Amino acid sequence: MGDNPDQKSAVATGRGDDGTTGLLFGGERIYKDDPRTEAYGAIDEAIAALGLARAELALKSQYGTLPRTLSLLPELILRFQRELFVVAAELATAPGAADRQKSGETRVSAEMVAGLDALLAETEAAIELPREFVVPGETRLSAALELARTIVRRAERRAVTVRRAEPLPGDQLLPYLNRLADLLWIVARAAEQGEARTATPSRTRPRVRRRKEDPGT
Repeated sequence: MGDNPDQKSAVATGRGDDGTTGLLFGGERIYKDDPRTEAYGAIDEAIAALGLARAELALKSQYGTLPRTLSLLPELILRFQRELFVVAAELATAPGAADRQKSGETRVSAEMVAGLDALLAETEAAIELPREFVVPGETRLSAALELARTIVRRAERRAVTVRRAEPLPGDQLLPYLNRLADLLWIVARAAEQGEARTATPSRTRPRVRRRKEDPGT
């Protein structure tokens, strides 16, 4: 690893040793447990969880077990990861510096949300939707996608907290997170079905639909 005691780390600057961190475009440093930091920190976690899903796909491709129906999924997941960096940048922008953001680069754009809407419609039409809640874990891939989904939901909640305290200049960030969480659930089902697996229902017994003549209908 090197034995030069005078060598300095480019990553560990020590500036955060007091529990504070800097924001994008300068401004005052904030504490690392600030609601804004919690929000973009959750985005960072979601990106990492999606990395698990992408790594699982790469392994399947390496061993020749990646179904053709999932061949476009690695590229799609990478797209989500890159777009989440845009979400994180918007959340990490210093107050008063919104005019320095660029749509689609450091601020979520309407086109990004519209892109998720199109993917939702397309993917829903290609799979069989479960009729009730499902238990994650049918495959390693779908479990990683579900993990990412729940982290995106947490990021969404944290972003709501930030917006209630100080209104965010952009109006697409929350819709984007909401759509992405929905889409990741759909993609997880597509991943299961792509490997010929069926989602496990949350109930031990399937729900029985009442006939019209049953009491209480």
